[in-house]
Amino acid sequence: MLTKLTQINWFLVLYITLVATIGFIMMISAAGGHFSPWASRQILRFAFAFILMMGIALTPASVLLRYAYVIYAVCLLLLIGVEVAGFIGMGAKRWVDVGGVNLQPSELMKLAVILALARYFHSTNFQEVNRLVLLLPPVLLILVPAAFVLRQPNLGTATILISVGAILCFMAGVRARYFIIIIVLALAAAPIGWHFLHDYQKQRVMTFLYPEEDPLGAGYNIMQSMIAIGSGGFFGKGFMQGSQGQLDFLPEKHTDFIFTMLAEEFGFFGCFVVLALCMALIGYGIAIALRCRHQFGSLLSIGVAAMLFIHICINTAMVMGLIPVVGVPLPLLSYGGSIMISMLMGFGLMQNAYVHRDVHLPRTMGII
Repeated sequence: MLTKLTQINWFLVLYITLVATIGFIMMISAAGGHFSPWASRQILRFAFAFILMMGIALTPASVLLRYAYVIYAVCLLLLIGVEVAGFIGMGAKRWVDVGGVNLQPSELMKLAVILALARYFHSTNFQEVNRLVLLLPPVLLILVPAAFVLRQPNLGTATILISVGAILCFMAGVRARYFIIIIVLALAAAPIGWHFLHDYQKQRVMTFLYPEEDPLGAGYNIMQSMIAIGSGGFFGKGFMQGSQGQLDFLPEKHTDFIFTMLAEEFGFFGCFVVLALCMALIGYGIAIALRCRHQFGSLLSIGVAAMLFIHICINTAMVMGLIPVVGVPLPLLSYGGSIMISMLMGFGLMQNAYVHRDVHLPRTMGII
């Protein structure tokens, strides 16, 4: 155990802690200078998730490989459980009570998809990965949970699930032409898909296109967000000095719009520093994938890096009005237990790939 602890990438741990600490500071600002109610709870969640991260990092890679499908099945059952016994929060049925703890299974499902796809492609011959019959299982591994997530409804998380799955398939050797065909078909089907969107989702698209049409109603959030970001300038207004955030003009400032708080108080420079730290985390994921000698670990690391990258892209684009608001939090920065725990567990998988980068993993292994 002590030997493995020395093999942990502590620079990666440092970057994770730095980004999370910035999130705590922004939550203190959002609460008017107080640790409660958000920062104190999030620090406890981070401590708990940190222990999980280290535990996953030190777990033998062969154990993760062996139980990857079992973990996927359990997470899928939890996702189905939302349909049966889930409760509604913020207008959507996304949570389920597990032993007195409110759990959002869709967050854990992202990691389960990464694990399952990593195992599948690890055991598949690289030369045969483009056979259509062999592409059906990974497509189902991605689309089945995505369909349940869409029913909640949770378009943002479903988009992340599909995007991360697609990136893993591409990194595993699936030819680019399949993705081009899928993209063309998706664009062609977009007018049909519009009719299947919920009314609030259609409203978000229209608000994205014409936010000034209803500045005090549907367009209020994004208009206030853009005002706050623009007023921050290069160096920002200073800690707890932002008008939109401190005077409560900015809704959801501690969750989905925490990047807006950061931009208003610390400006372009503060945003650049935070994004640079996040890009360093993504860079570590890519570097670990390149150093890992087995496909399973490489895909785990790439999958977690992709999950972080897509989250950052969607959240920052969303708060700047570049895409419709889809309710995607900013990992390590936004308030929320499920996203904090799932992200640190993901970093645990990345660390696991680093610690066990030189081990030999068999290509065939029993499910349990």
